Amino acid sequence: MSSDKNTDKDTTVIIDTGCANLSSVRYAFERIGADVEVSDDIDKITHATRVVLPGVGSAQAAMPSLKAKQLIDVIKSLTQPVLGVCLGMQMMTNSSTEQGNQAQTSTCACLGLIDTEISELDSQGLPLPHMGWNQITPTSHPLFDGIEAGSYVYFVHSYRAPLSQYTLAKSEYGEGFSAAIAKDNFMGVQFHPEKSAAIGAQILKNFMTMTRENLTSSLKNLEANQ
Repeated sequence: MSSDKNTDKDTTVIIDTGCANLSSVRYAFERIGADVEVSDDIDKITHATRVVLPGVGSAQAAMPSLKAKQLIDVIKSLTQPVLGVCLGMQMMTNSSTEQGNQAQTSTCACLGLIDTEISELDSQGLPLPHMGWNQITPTSHPLFDGIEAGSYVYFVHSYRAPLSQYTLAKSEYGEGFSAAIAKDNFMGVQFHPEKSAAIGAQILKNFMTMTRENLTSSLKNLEANQ
């Protein structure tokens, strides 16, 4: 048996990004019986079985916080399952035009983990932010095991990732957009699973079953069947 206890224990770490109210995400995992820890400790994050990247607000504010905590290269190096929630998903992309309360004069570079960009949702005149319950159409990715097309989840956002080869689930509000995206071990959801009742709980349960090994195996099987 390894002498490093971090490699023997199944752990789930919610990254303390310094720019989000993490309580609701932590409580959502605790409601499904999951043992989670909120931390910005690099060693704990690196050795976790799985990692959650939460966030609220804009990438313009969040990315400097990650940099100040020396977490950008740490997150990029992770090989275990990583779930981005809301802004956490958006930060996984190449860039975002969301500037928060600032004038939109520049594009904010993000983590570059998933090759897509975040820009304003074209709501076709519908009110922004897109707030409330909306339906999703998921793919067969293991994050959405047991989730049927037409299931309702809860959104609060004005910016989105477009539909692309990285889309795991799609939704529509004025235009079609990615409700979830993924590349390799990095997955992100635009909606709030912690506010999405039973469907959100099932998605979190699916994530909690993932390890580096079984996710890799599942993705290879999906690719072989395509």
